[in-house]
Amino acid sequence: MKILHTSDWHVGKVLKGQSRAEEHKQVLAQVIEIARVERPDLVIVAGDLYDTAAPTPEATRLVTRALTALRRTGADVVAIGGNHDNGAALDALRPWAEAAGITLRGSVRENPAEHVIDGTTRDGERWQVAALPFLSQRYAVRAVEMYELTPAEANQTYADHLGRVLARLAEGFTEPDRVHLVTAHLTVVGASTGGGERDAHTVLGYAVPATVFPGNAHYVALGHLHRSQRVIGPCPVRYSGSPLAVDFGEQENIGSVTIVEVTATTAAQIREVPVPGAVPLRTVRGTLAQLAEIDVPEGWLRVYVREQPRAGLREEVQELLPRALEIRIDPELVPGPGSGTRTAQRAGRSPRELFADYLGSRGHADDDVRELFDELLEEVEH
Repeated sequence: MKILHTSDWHVGKVLKGQSRAEEHKQVLAQVIEIARVERPDLVIVAGDLYDTAAPTPEATRLVTRALTALRRTGADVVAIGGNHDNGAALDALRPWAEAAGITLRGSVRENPAEHVIDGTTRDGERWQVAALPFLSQRYAVRAVEMYELTPAEANQTYADHLGRVLARLAEGFTEPDRVHLVTAHLTVVGASTGGGERDAHTVLGYAVPATVFPGNAHYVALGHLHRSQRVIGPCPVRYSGSPLAVDFGEQENIGSVTIVEVTATTAAQIREVPVPGAVPLRTVRGTLAQLAEIDVPEGWLRVYVREQPRAGLREEVQELLPRALEIRIDPELVPGPGSGTRTAQRAGRSPRELFADYLGSRGHADDDVRELFDELLEEVEH
């Protein structure tokens, strides 16, 4: 059978005030075209269909149309909720999804059988997917209890709970003539973040070892980390990555989908297919004079300005580089702890003097800012 694995669409993403809607339309159109060319038997969307738990009608329309178009290529489609998605809202779409022939699992249900999906390819290859949406730490404990596993103990970790839930879902991975698959939305220890993930759900107690996956799975299709990569584990484990760079921290990532070819008796053959439809994200550095002379790269820009902070600096950079979405003082110019002038002594000092000392300690030497402070102070005092 052939599988198209994708994840982390983040439809509805707004980058520093800039809508990515048109980029998402182009990117998802390319994913659909890849599906038409490759003719996969199964498409797996491993979570984070949306960028927010409250997507706009436009974002909802784009996601549902993309899933429908993928189904119309002749593939079965299985999609799960991620940590950015509203699992209950996705589950509310299940009647529509089922009518369209799409399997949608937004959150963990009381009956584990609902998360085990069976199918057969056009050529008669039988397959089974254990589909686990994103689980918060609190709901991981609830899932263990719902599935009537041994009671959760106080010293057990998030990884312990996920391992037990996945083992329960994979109990049927025993038939030798069936392709066994897992899809989940989580962080695996040792994998590399893409740069734009939500930190609270990638670090600390949310990272799990690859040993939580069943060794007899033919392929594990993961979402959550935005960089396409293989993960060392007891079976083939892979993140497809996001098909577009979600934030500037991901500007080096290459958007792609993963194509997997596997049978019940042969190992998975894996390859990436690039998806170049998004506008590139670039970072440029320099003084105003240097920025005025650069050959401006194509794409949305993050600009690190090598100038001392002053009023109007952002506007000057924006005039030079209209596609700059993020403008910051170069971190190398920001004074560190202990640098700058002596600490202002508050006793006996006027607010103007204290503010002037503060500006000096932060590297600000701008008369306009001091004058504005004086005006505001005068309004407050009078």
